[in-house]
Amino acid sequence: MKPLLILLTLCATMASAQAPTPPDKAPTGQQARMTRCNQSAGETDLKGDERKQFMSRCLKGETEPTAGTPQQERMKACNADAGAQALKGDERKAFMKKCLSNAPATPQERMKSCNTEATAKALTGDARKQFMGTCLKG
Repeated sequence: MKPLLILLTLCATMASAQAPTPPDKAPTGQQARMTRCNQSAGETDLKGDERKQFMSRCLKGETEPTAGTPQQERMKACNADAGAQALKGDERKAFMKKCLSNAPATPQERMKSCNTEATAKALTGDARKQFMGTCLKG
């Protein structure tokens, strides 16, 4: 009985050793894109919602995987906002400092800031409404 058990074990071992392994499949286009986007998100140290948004854009092909760091993206957005508001000099400098700070503005802070700007510009009526709408979006 023992020799038969040894013989069966030996046959099973030899059969499994000779079984061909399936060839590695090349990753599909989506899998390759996912790998590149994941690497880029990891290199730029994206976390949370920023990572989700980046991955969504990257997988759709809207963003190159080698997009800038979050700070560079924030700088680009802040420059665009400052340009849209036609800020110059000290106003622009103060706006950029606040915009680039790590703490995102809460809706209440944004409302307060926009109200302060509208008051400083002495805006009233429809002009104030239009300004507030633009300011609160930005």
